[in-house]
Amino acid sequence: MGGWQRVNLSFVSAYLLVRGNDAAIVDLGTGGSEDAIGQGLTAAGSSFSAVRHVIMTHKHPDHAGSLAGVTAEATNAKFYTGAADVSSLVSEKELVGLKDGDEVFGLRIVGTPGHTAGHVSIFDPSTGTLVSGDALRTTDGLASSDPQYTENEEQAKASVRKLAALDIKTILPGHGEPLMSGAADALRKLAASL
Repeated sequence: MGGWQRVNLSFVSAYLLVRGNDAAIVDLGTGGSEDAIGQGLTAAGSSFSAVRHVIMTHKHPDHAGSLAGVTAEATNAKFYTGAADVSSLVSEKELVGLKDGDEVFGLRIVGTPGHTAGHVSIFDPSTGTLVSGDALRTTDGLASSDPQYTENEEQAKASVRKLAALDIKTILPGHGEPLMSGAADALRKLAASL
């Protein structure tokens, strides 16, 4: 996964990227997941002290639930989420609002609203890896945002079409297994069906 490591938190995943002596975390799972994330960092040859960037794809408690726990551990990190979701999260540290086209740690932020107004996906152009949060899921084949938790269905569909235009090799979803082969074709087919 091009340096990416998955932390499987039962029904949801967090992802870690270690580059040199620095690390980034994308998504934080439900409350109390900080120990599993810490174990994932250790397994990847890193630690919370090396984490410089913590990005939450959106405000929902299965993706931002361990914000307080991770804030206490990752004391050298900046914390980010989509600009429209910042006000919905309570944080001891300032949350940096992200918008489409921003760059963090060499990663491109792709605004993918719909699931929530501030939902962002994270694209690693060096490896073609997309961390999709809840814009995409693979719990039953590749699918778009789960309608029952989606704030704006039309925006969510438009976000899938936007992602399909990227040069993607791997999809790391919030829910379901990583899609390691045929990801671009599957995503283009999904986008065309919406």
